[in-house]
Amino acid sequence: MDFIHPATKEIAQNLLGKLLVHKTHACIYSGFIVETEAYVGMDDMACHSYGGKNTPRLQSMYKAGGTIYVYTMHNHHMLNIVTKEANNPQAVLIRAVEPAEGIEQMAANRQQTGILISNGPGKLTKAMAITKELDGTVMNEGALYIDEENSKEPNKIITAPRIGIPNKGDWTIAPLRYYVKGHPFVSGMAKKETLPSTKIWKNVL
Repeated sequence: MDFIHPATKEIAQNLLGKLLVHKTHACIYSGFIVETEAYVGMDDMACHSYGGKNTPRLQSMYKAGGTIYVYTMHNHHMLNIVTKEANNPQAVLIRAVEPAEGIEQMAANRQQTGILISNGPGKLTKAMAITKELDGTVMNEGALYIDEENSKEPNKIITAPRIGIPNKGDWTIAPLRYYVKGHPFVSGMAKKETLPSTKIWKNVL
């Protein structure tokens, strides 16, 4: 998958349905990405690199597309994939996944079942044992990778404002969040808005 040449918001949409895999010594975890957010660099008031901010903790953001950027917020790890060329610090936040492999261990890691296993950015990283040790490594070159061959294709992608971005002017309402329509694992998805699997993914019987 190309993490450099497409626009970051395009990459955020392209990631939907992709099978994210994390191989550890204890377990192989995988899940289909169902929700993402784009953070589009130095002009984006919600982006960590806004205004050219560059600290030791942000070094991964300034590397080439495909670099993994993991940061901690409220004791939760947040998984991002850096986009664009080096020194153009943009990224996509992975917000939610539909568990595929290692579900029992994911449930144990989270001490939860059902959609609560991974319907949020901090939840999915705990479920899949993703930690800051992955920060600065490269997607598809180590323990964390995208299995495109076994990925799915959404029937419809919904565009919406990002979550938890207050007081950022136009960037608060910028339509830079993307999710698979009707998928129950999308964070905050109302039960009445969920759809059967046959209407969520293409070519699913």
